[in-house]
Amino acid sequence: MRLIASEKVFGKWDVSEIEVEDSAIRMFLSLTPRYALHSHGRHAKQKFAKVNTFIVERLINKMMRTEHNTGKKHQAYNIVKEAFEIIHKRTKKNPLQVLVKAIENAGPREEIVRLKYGGIAVPKAVDTSTVRRIDQALMNIAKGARQASFKSKKSIEESLASEIIAAANNDAKCYSISKKEEVERIAKAAR
Repeated sequence: MRLIASEKVFGKWDVSEIEVEDSAIRMFLSLTPRYALHSHGRHAKQKFAKVNTFIVERLINKMMRTEHNTGKKHQAYNIVKEAFEIIHKRTKKNPLQVLVKAIENAGPREEIVRLKYGGIAVPKAVDTSTVRRIDQALMNIAKGARQASFKSKKSIEESLASEIIAAANNDAKCYSISKKEEVERIAKAAR
């Protein structure tokens, strides 16, 4: 089933009104839903084709990364759908816009690599590629939501919504922003 560009995500939120403020991310953040949030891995065989995968589907795929949700795409789909409902109730904004803002804020701009000079490993600060920045932001948002809901009364949907809202507000207490700041702090020390 193909989605038409005018169709809405989860039948509620319009994609056409989303604005990406970060010019580096704009080209690599796909906001055009091509399939019904399940592309069946059509991008897997091509290099850098994941940038053409709709950003909500990439978030759903990141939510399937643990032993509890591995391979359960429908369950991950429902988690993200409920989280978007919660985001809309709390912020009164389009949840896609909040997600894009969270990705802009949670992606590290600089990280370290280890270079070997004569058997000695030396850390060196490098700029993070935009694709990796988006992947790291999505991974940290999903990981922070899982950690917040583990052994807690808070559901995974509420945890994901809280993590996305906190990352969009650039709140240093949320997992994804604190992880980004930690990576950038280590990279700054390795300059």
